[in-house]
Amino acid sequence: ERDGTQPHGIPRRHPCVDADLVTTRMAPRVVLIGPPGSGKTTVGRALARLLETRFHDTDAAVEAATGRAIADIFVEDGEPAFRALERAEVTRALVEEDGVLALGGGAPMDPESQVALAAGHTVVFLDVGIADAAKRVGFDQSRPLLAVNPRASWVRLMNERRPTYERLATAVVSTAGRTPGEIAAEIVELLREGS
Repeated sequence: ERDGTQPHGIPRRHPCVDADLVTTRMAPRVVLIGPPGSGKTTVGRALARLLETRFHDTDAAVEAATGRAIADIFVEDGEPAFRALERAEVTRALVEEDGVLALGGGAPMDPESQVALAAGHTVVFLDVGIADAAKRVGFDQSRPLLAVNPRASWVRLMNERRPTYERLATAVVSTAGRTPGEIAAEIVELLREGS
C-alpha cells in the first residue's frame, strides 16, 4: 500500500510490514530475488557499481563459508542442510550487509526469510523467461534442482515460486532480452522515484 505522495515505482514500505517492526539498522539498499538465470549476480554487480556501493551474494557467501560448491552441499548433505545454511546467511546479510544483496533463487521460499524480507526491505524481483534463463545458465550440473530435465524443472520451479517472488517484491523488473547495465539502470531509476 502506498501513501498518497509516493510516486509510481517502489513503495516507501512493504505493504506487509508493521511500522513498529522496522528498526534503524544497517540494511541492504536493495535486495534482488528471482529464479536461476534471472541475472541476480551479474545485475547486482552492475547495480552496485552504479550506486557506488558494495555487492553481496548469499550463494557465494555460503560457498565461501563452507569451502564447498552449492551442488556439493546438496549431494553430500542434502537440500535441508543447504537451506539451513542459506537461511542463516540470508538472515545475517539482511541485518549486517549494506549495498546490493542478491539472494539464491530458493532463498525467498523459506518462511523465516520471507518475514525478514518483508520487514522494510526494498526487494526487486528480476523476472525472466525460460529462453533467457537457458542462455544465461546453460542448465549445467552446478544447478542441483535443475539437474534432471533442466528446462521442465526450471518451468516447474518458476511456476511454484513466482507467486512468492511477486508477493515479496516491492518492484518487478523484466530482464528479457536486456543487458545487465540496462536492468541496473532501470533499478536505479526505481530507487530514485521511491526516495
